[in-house]
Amino acid sequence: MDLEAFRWLLTEPGQRLLAEAAGLEEPDPLRAQTALRRLASAEHAAAALTQVRLRERAVAKFGELAGRMYFTPDGLEQATRSTVADHRAGRLAAFRADSLVDLGCGIGGDLVAAARVGVVCVGVDLDPVRVAVAEANLAALDLSGAVGVADATEIDTRPFDVAFADPARRSARGRTFDVDDWTPPWSFVESLLRRDACVKVAPGVPRSLVPEGVEAEWVSDHGDVKEAALWSGRLATVRRRATVIGQGGLATLTDEDDPGAGVRAVGEYLYEPDGAVIRAGLVTAVAAGVSGGLLDEHIAYVTSDASFHTPFARGYRVIAELPYREKALKAALRERGIGRLTIKKRGVEVVPEQLRRRLDLAGDDEATIVMTRVAGQGTVLLVQPF
Repeated sequence: MDLEAFRWLLTEPGQRLLAEAAGLEEPDPLRAQTALRRLASAEHAAAALTQVRLRERAVAKFGELAGRMYFTPDGLEQATRSTVADHRAGRLAAFRADSLVDLGCGIGGDLVAAARVGVVCVGVDLDPVRVAVAEANLAALDLSGAVGVADATEIDTRPFDVAFADPARRSARGRTFDVDDWTPPWSFVESLLRRDACVKVAPGVPRSLVPEGVEAEWVSDHGDVKEAALWSGRLATVRRRATVIGQGGLATLTDEDDPGAGVRAVGEYLYEPDGAVIRAGLVTAVAAGVSGGLLDEHIAYVTSDASFHTPFARGYRVIAELPYREKALKAALRERGIGRLTIKKRGVEVVPEQLRRRLDLAGDDEATIVMTRVAGQGTVLLVQPF
């Protein structure tokens, strides 16, 4: 997006054009732009339509705030989902953080969340367009804060209570999993983590990479693992944490809640831990919480003879154990009249879509099977969600 065109959108004529674009019911982009060309230049019409479409996409991340905010395509893609950012801001408020410097603020999603809980916020970014968008978002939501163009690695963070960073995980070759290719690089992240700081990282960050004394928190939103956050200084309270955001609100599990659990035989119930729990290495904490154990010491399935509703795992009642061999499994499923099959698997070399085609089921009933290992042996469990 062109900086001049974006700034024009914030003017009174630009706001009128944006409202006109939002009111169009023309699904064809070319026709929509032609309609707006009667009111403005091609560049301004394109900028308005881009904002309207980005706002529609942003609802999934920002909810009702999306209609008042501004975005760039890559800025929206990289922005933190508001439920996750609000949780992080809530932690900052709980620790009585007075001020925050966001080192690479993007379109300002995290600035917005922190400002909404009363933290004094300053954001910097190398991209002038993102800075303009972040500034506009604070203004649009009547929030205070300052944003400027600057290199995060050159900012003196000492005047601020907390430093926050979300390193870009892309290089010239595309998405990168090498921490030294991050912008800013891992060496800069490590320097930040020597003070009160929070750094957003990819969920796949190795636990072995987390410095001593730093808390690693994995966060999932409605079953989808969104990120990991590294908390340091006074903000770190445990070594590992899994935070689960769902319909019932927010729940958290830590290494201090984990007494450990052993391997046991299949019980009446099976539990599939949330992805954040698995990433945090807290599967045995879930097992202990449901008075159960592991199906296999290397696989993230938990079994128990007791029925529990827990935010940290999806529960299933075990109906039967079915044959693992494909021909016998097909016969057993057909005998039960099953035509629609959900296949869940862990620890076995199975491609569910391919297996479903080979089974070629045609019954009227629906079922779920879990393909995994029990005591090292391939096993199929017919289960029912509860």
